[in-house]
Amino acid sequence: MKVPFSWLKEYVDIDISAQELEKRLFSCGFEVEELIDLGAEIDRVVVGVVTEAVPQEGTHLHICKVDCGEYGHDIQISTGAPNVYVGMHTPAALDGATLPGGVHIKAKPLMGVESNGMLCSGEELGLNDDLFPGAEVYGLLDLPKDTVPGTDIRPVVGLDEVIFDISITANRADCQSILGIAREVAAVLGKPLKMPATDYTVSDYTDPRLSITVEAPDLCPRYLGHYVRNITPGTSPRWMKRHLALCGLRSISNVVDITNYVMLEIGQPMHAFDMSTLESCQIIVRRARNDEKIVTLDGKEFALSENNLVICDGAKPVALAGVMGGLNSEITENTTQLLFESAKFARDNIRKTSRSLGQSTDASSHYEKGISEYTTELGMARALHLIQELGCGEVTSSAFDVSAGAPREGKHFTATISGINAILGIEVPADTIVDILTRLEFQITRDGDKLDVIAPRYREDIEVGEPDLAEEVIREYGYEHIVPTFLKTAEVTSGGLTPDQKNRAKVKRTMCAQGFYEAETLAFYADADLDALHIAADAPERKVIRILNPISSNLTIMRTLLAPSLLNVAVENLKRGNHEGRLFELSNIYIPRQLPVTELPEERLHLGFTAFGDKEDFFSLKGAMEVLGRAFGLTFDYERATDVPWLHPGISAHILCNGKRIGCFGKLANDVTAELKLPKDSKNNQKIFLGEIDYVAMMEQVDPHFRYQPIPEFDTVQRDLALVANEEVTCGDIVKEIRKACPRVGDVELFDVYRGDQLGEGKKSMAFTVHFVPDNKALSAEEVDRFVKKILGNLKYCLSVEIR
Repeated sequence: MKVPFSWLKEYVDIDISAQELEKRLFSCGFEVEELIDLGAEIDRVVVGVVTEAVPQEGTHLHICKVDCGEYGHDIQISTGAPNVYVGMHTPAALDGATLPGGVHIKAKPLMGVESNGMLCSGEELGLNDDLFPGAEVYGLLDLPKDTVPGTDIRPVVGLDEVIFDISITANRADCQSILGIAREVAAVLGKPLKMPATDYTVSDYTDPRLSITVEAPDLCPRYLGHYVRNITPGTSPRWMKRHLALCGLRSISNVVDITNYVMLEIGQPMHAFDMSTLESCQIIVRRARNDEKIVTLDGKEFALSENNLVICDGAKPVALAGVMGGLNSEITENTTQLLFESAKFARDNIRKTSRSLGQSTDASSHYEKGISEYTTELGMARALHLIQELGCGEVTSSAFDVSAGAPREGKHFTATISGINAILGIEVPADTIVDILTRLEFQITRDGDKLDVIAPRYREDIEVGEPDLAEEVIREYGYEHIVPTFLKTAEVTSGGLTPDQKNRAKVKRTMCAQGFYEAETLAFYADADLDALHIAADAPERKVIRILNPISSNLTIMRTLLAPSLLNVAVENLKRGNHEGRLFELSNIYIPRQLPVTELPEERLHLGFTAFGDKEDFFSLKGAMEVLGRAFGLTFDYERATDVPWLHPGISAHILCNGKRIGCFGKLANDVTAELKLPKDSKNNQKIFLGEIDYVAMMEQVDPHFRYQPIPEFDTVQRDLALVANEEVTCGDIVKEIRKACPRVGDVELFDVYRGDQLGEGKKSMAFTVHFVPDNKALSAEEVDRFVKKILGNLKYCLSVEIR
């Protein structure tokens, strides 16, 4: 929120610099994101008086003599501005001057004539008519004749202004206004606050036809309306235009400017309805009907639902409550009578409406944080005062106040000084606590240690007594006074990671050692991402939690698999020319316990991984899984995966641990790959591998007493076995039986597969290298022969596999 320093000074006698005030605001909880100096880029630009202006023959230029006071009384400057004249007071940028945007002015010949600077327009100084009258005139800026030559131009045109760009936290809705920040400044400086004038008088006129009804008090707990007639549209005074301009708003007309001014000054969004455009004098605040339409002031048409709140004239919507007025009731130069609206709307409803319709405005931003009923009353009073101050209308006696019955006083509670100090952990003097709270406009009655407190009506964030008061005290007293201490239940520990944290870190280190890079993706995607993997409509992965108010159409459901997220990352890399890569992610998936959702979902940790590129194949991923298993003392078995829709049925496998499926991996199915938006002529794009492991299920198989085993003292012994098996027997089946036959078997590696007529129809030969690991002594040749014989016997008995 932008807060001009000069505007703040109208409410508080500030006797410190803007830089010092920035520090004070930060110390009491308000971050100044930027301190904007409007004239920071302007240097050596002064008031000049044109003493001579001679047309340069054959050009559009005038050769001028300019009096710049102490900088020179007879400086020659050429200008092409058509409105230059002798006696004109205008900004003169001297040799070496700088202008907004980094423009540097140097003395140089212009059309063959020496020019020692430049005479400036308002636009060249970054001005508009709202900041300084006449700034948008084509030509030089014509300054008042009482300006002194040689005077720095910044204070003359109001560019000596500093603007605070303050970040307002969601809980401090009362500070989203100039007055709200002024309250805080007054408190932190210990200065009195000068409230803006809110007095006005009403005429005897009353319109008996006018009525206001609120049919949705849950969405509109307070609605004020006041009828103003004999409107005389016109321009706003210079001070109001300047205040609006410094906050980034252009002046439109006096009545419209008043509504914008009150929103900035008081924090109350206002709206004015042109009464002559209403079909009746009835104002009804109600929920919209499904598919009811409205065209807002910016010309956009919206189809509404019963979740939206509208202001109606008895027949049709004339405003989208809390967001924007309707085009059919806007204020024009022909407006003669109007109804001022000042209301409190439910902030969650305004936020949902703004998000669902994609219509965000300054008003909706204020309402989303919350508006107090005190602000609603103050805003209306201020607007009616300005109507009379600007002399642009007659305030009638037709006033309406429709309330849902909220209390008209601040929250009342008791607290103790000792309780506040106990929360802070320090001893703040009782008188200091009372003084701070009083400066913050709390009504305090002290009886020894006990405080009877009435919070200001605009402080709706005050809810829980002593904790909230402690926060108010310490931000004014100073956080530097807090002495770090242990919590009462705290104890000194040796620190370090938990066993679960160590296991997760070990998984990540292991994957990185295999050439994988860690990825972090959002926990959301869309149904289209599941469609891309050809997941059936009735598959468990389709039972998802849907986001009621998604931030994007691509992020509408909570993920039940990591595979879609990692596939998107792989595809994006391939599109950007990264033709190879390995990525993994260890993150939660979200499984609803029941639908519709009535309780929090199960968050289950999964390990997803992908590899893409011409050098990748099924066995490179299988090798990475073997390493992962060994890191935790696990042995993985594999079986063909023909039931995973997004994997190639012939180049994929389920991962088994102790007979339990814990994951799968393989090459992306050809039909899935074909639908990806990738160049079809690239060989790399056809080699994408995906995998996913249920991390929780894997860790359940880990022996909790698993310890590091040192490298055997004696060498392993290896034997090559060429085996003939039926075509349907898989590599995994054979490896499983080899391990089962002999406890001394370590790694088993397949290094050759052969098919030929001499083997017979339906037969294949697979050659394995079997590693035998010694225990506490070297293995003899006789022991190894005995192991091999036992393995061959087991293979023949269980799988009908013969030695070749």
